[in-house]
Amino acid sequence: MKELTKQQTKVLACVEVYLNKTGFPPTRAEICKELGFKSPNAAEMHLRALEKKGYISIQSGSSRGISIVKSQQSFEQTGEQMPVIGLVAAGSPTLAEENIEKRISCDPNMFSDSFDYFLKVKGLSMIEAGIHEDDLVAIKKTTNVKNGDLVVVRLEDEVTLKYFKKTNHSLELIPANKDFSTIEVDLREQEAFVEGKSVGLIRTH
Repeated sequence: MKELTKQQTKVLACVEVYLNKTGFPPTRAEICKELGFKSPNAAEMHLRALEKKGYISIQSGSSRGISIVKSQQSFEQTGEQMPVIGLVAAGSPTLAEENIEKRISCDPNMFSDSFDYFLKVKGLSMIEAGIHEDDLVAIKKTTNVKNGDLVVVRLEDEVTLKYFKKTNHSLELIPANKDFSTIEVDLREQEAFVEGKSVGLIRTH
């Protein structure tokens, strides 16, 4: 088997995730949406390259006519084991061993930016952004975030995933669900620690 480029690896991973979670492969448009391609032609180009290298087969005349011939395992064996963080125990560091539910093999370059762990989503506060309970959000450890970023923030002993908005001494952590309220923090009275930001998502629904 010929080696895959980074983009081909991402496309193959996308196809596998869709097959595993939904039972059917993604359309070209869905691949574009997941991976940020501007045109379905880009997805088609990578799919054809994967077919030529023997990883998939493409059935003509069907938008979902993609089947896996050679699975991702060929490169997952040398891939990284990324931790999946569940509910964070009060007072413990996010990446503490007791918070790690499992580790999964994946290509560390599957998203446009590098990441350090997956955060398993709990609750429905981000559902209108297409982020459902048990989805896996890829988190890059950083404090360099800007307004509008989807961030992981620690407030006292609670860790939350929300949209970030900061003005002077005020911090707003904004949900994507009209049934949930924005968390407002007066930074003169309460500390808030940005632990990282989202760089990608694996949907489990």
